[in-house]
Amino acid sequence: MNVIDANSKISTILKAHPEALEVIVGISPKFNKLRNPLLRKLVASRATVAMACGMGGCTVEFFLKQLEPLGFKANFTTEELSLVRDIELPDFMKQTSAENFIELDVRSEIESGNDPLKLILGKTKQLKLKQVMKLVNSFEPIPLIQLLSKQGYETYTEIINENLVNTYFYKRADVDVQESAPLKKEVDWDEILDHYENKIKIIDVRELEMPLPMLTILESLDKLPKDYCLFVYHKRIPVFLLPELKTKKCDYRIREISENEVHILIFHT
Repeated sequence: MNVIDANSKISTILKAHPEALEVIVGISPKFNKLRNPLLRKLVASRATVAMACGMGGCTVEFFLKQLEPLGFKANFTTEELSLVRDIELPDFMKQTSAENFIELDVRSEIESGNDPLKLILGKTKQLKLKQVMKLVNSFEPIPLIQLLSKQGYETYTEIINENLVNTYFYKRADVDVQESAPLKKEVDWDEILDHYENKIKIIDVRELEMPLPMLTILESLDKLPKDYCLFVYHKRIPVFLLPELKTKKCDYRIREISENEVHILIFHT
């Protein structure tokens, strides 16, 4: 019998019993996003039962009790019987005064089809010591969190509802936002296509909502054989993705077809 509590990861529960997915989705409509394999892989590995309850608006007791028929044993404290457990705030959130929170709402930018990365990085570069940027968005910006975390920023995310997510970025004294590397355009595009010839995998992410395009590309790269090239149809240059390609030891070329269409070649180095 698997013992689960408020700190249990959703991914651990799903791994122990895949049928738990349908039970969790049935708890709240806000969990429907877990049906998407890519989002499930990303979110479930980060979210605990307590975090899920905060997002779904249910109690820890109710959530855990729904899983007991699958063989799970619920373990919770008296305080958790009726209350959703609060997620502990990091020190920088507790210690930052109200005037040092700088808000940036990028929802309208995303709804207009624009990539807000340059706007966001521009704002982070302007942050003074001990200031915190409050990024207002409609989803948790995992790629941005990964990008700025690697540069030394501390982050904290609060999910208000399924359409409103606030992510906070704290600039420490030793942090300096790096300039974006020059884009690698189509200088040797045809040579790369000739080199890989019949070893090209094609994916189209133009109709996917953020952050699914990046997640789909990364998932495809994880499965891409070393001697293959990934050909991506995209509607914009995925600037969030480019730093991740370096960590995966991949190179790329970009061909801008029109204002709303970009072709990308990605291959192992």
